[in-house]
Amino acid sequence: MHRRIFVAAVIASTLGMASPGLGQSSPPAGPAGSQAQRDAIAALSFMDGEWRGTATTYGREGPVTLIQTERVGPLLGGSVRVVEGRGYAEDGSTQFNALGIISWDERAGAYRFRAYAQGFSGDYPFERTENGFRWRTPAGPNAEIRYEATIQDGEWHEVGHYVAEGQPPRPYVELRLRRVGDTDWPGAGAVATR
Repeated sequence: MHRRIFVAAVIASTLGMASPGLGQSSPPAGPAGSQAQRDAIAALSFMDGEWRGTATTYGREGPVTLIQTERVGPLLGGSVRVVEGRGYAEDGSTQFNALGIISWDERAGAYRFRAYAQGFSGDYPFERTENGFRWRTPAGPNAEIRYEATIQDGEWHEVGHYVAEGQPPRPYVELRLRRVGDTDWPGAGAVATR
């Protein structure tokens, strides 16, 4: 199975709310989510903005480097954070595009990470670290890709390692991005009421 889920391709779930009739109750929340959700998502504001740099993947044919962009911003009153990543070839053609949504599950006391990329989607473990975040995705039987990102001083550095049972970890992808500006995406441009 071929997966190139870069950092931007990452993120989040359904705000931890169960559907009525499934024997679980949902926490009370308004249209913009609960205060706990907004507070947890606000702790990820260091990701916001537009980012540009490179993403290098390491495969059997050797390394491939793309021009990588990420844009990150809040939505739903700040109760989720949306991430879009794009990888471009030198000719400007899009070679990779991913969308992720990060949310906070109050009952579990944990972030949820829902990502869509390359025809795949899933919910992945995600946690904030002191200087960034980490997450992982399955990569076959007894294997996963573990990502760790550091975001400081306008620099986003993320490394993913392929980790399989009985094998040493090996590099899978590395992102080196620089923050290039603010963005009002995805919140801007809502449909007018009239």
